[in-house]
Amino acid sequence: MRRTGTAAGSTAALLVLGAAGILLGPAVTPARAADVAYATHCVPPAGIDPVDGTTEVGITAPATAKVGDTVTIGWTFVRAASRNPDIIDLPANSVQPSGVLKAAGAQTADIAMRGPRENPAIPKGGAMVLSAMKGTLKPTAAGEVTLTPDAYTVNAMSTDTRCAPKESVPTAATIRVTADGGGTPTTTPTTTPGTTPTVTATPTHTATATATATATGGTGQSGFPGKEVQVPYACKTPIGDKSATSPVRIDARKDGGSYALTVKFGKSVMDSPVDIPKGAVKPSMEVVLGGADKGTVHVEGPENAGPVKAGAPIEIPDLTGTYKPGADGSSTLSPGVLTVKALGTTTTCTPVRTAVSLTLDTTEQPGGAAGGTSASGGSAASGATGGGDGGLAETGAGDHGALRALGLVAGTAILLGGAVFTLMPRRRTR
Repeated sequence: MRRTGTAAGSTAALLVLGAAGILLGPAVTPARAADVAYATHCVPPAGIDPVDGTTEVGITAPATAKVGDTVTIGWTFVRAASRNPDIIDLPANSVQPSGVLKAAGAQTADIAMRGPRENPAIPKGGAMVLSAMKGTLKPTAAGEVTLTPDAYTVNAMSTDTRCAPKESVPTAATIRVTADGGGTPTTTPTTTPGTTPTVTATPTHTATATATATATGGTGQSGFPGKEVQVPYACKTPIGDKSATSPVRIDARKDGGSYALTVKFGKSVMDSPVDIPKGAVKPSMEVVLGGADKGTVHVEGPENAGPVKAGAPIEIPDLTGTYKPGADGSSTLSPGVLTVKALGTTTTCTPVRTAVSLTLDTTEQPGGAAGGTSASGGSAASGATGGGDGGLAETGAGDHGALRALGLVAGTAILLGGAVFTLMPRRRTR
């Protein structure tokens, strides 16, 4: 009998626990309501025409909560208002969404939502894949709190495309809030500051300013360090015009009758906003000759030798080439047109005005410049090196924003951000 009683008690206990689980389940398990779709107006960067599409999302939130609880809310993109255009492949982990979820009813608040920078590689013409976003809300009053999707931003490799609803968006989820310790529910809205939304991802940059260069010359000298000059650039990109000022220095090392040139933009001028693959960037420049000599000297840098992790400093390579003088006398060297080829695209930056970085006493050489292009770039068998004799000073960039705008490495993302939002036809998918 004792065993029978024990068994019966255990069975009853299980039934009670099972029933309790059924009752408790909705209170502790977030539930995703029906997905909502809404017309969306998106504004890409760099003067690209605004585009319109349809956004479809699902909001996950607990059905009930108590005043003072911290409630976690999820936002899943069923469909973004875009596809990746037929311009460039987006690498993996290069896109990050953020946005605002509107709380209304018993409590009004703007809930900041953010997703990780996680996405598969998206080929040209492929559907945009955005990560799920999360945010939190702390209920302050009893009653029903409705949740409605609002504006969101897509950050693609340091540039933003901002999207906002064009129509009234349906409520996506509702939380029934009860007073802590029992109380009378109220439907009177109470406004709280909520969480200040942050809908842009701003990369962190670092710069080192240690410019100590002097221009020298003289008979018998082999190393000629130039001075750092600030050059304002006007850049033509496939998606519009950009402007920036960048510090540049030209050094030279005498090699027979020629000079091995090294153009320096400084060392670590910015952190990478995304993972950058090996061999993705190739910069070059036309150094402008003046004074006794005329023409240009082509210098170029190597492709990035290895991948760069997101958040790591980007090392800008030295641009090297060989200058063969075409005239006798005092010849000047100034930064000229900068070209950056990256991931199949080209950005050309022309100095609004330039300045002399280095002056050399030159002797005319057969086949020298004198109005033409002197010798070859750094990859030719010219003996050019990135260093030089004479104790050339290492130089940092005092204005990291310049190279960022010029498009070196991560700046190629200007293309990506502007191109991200090309419309998909309106259709509903699950």
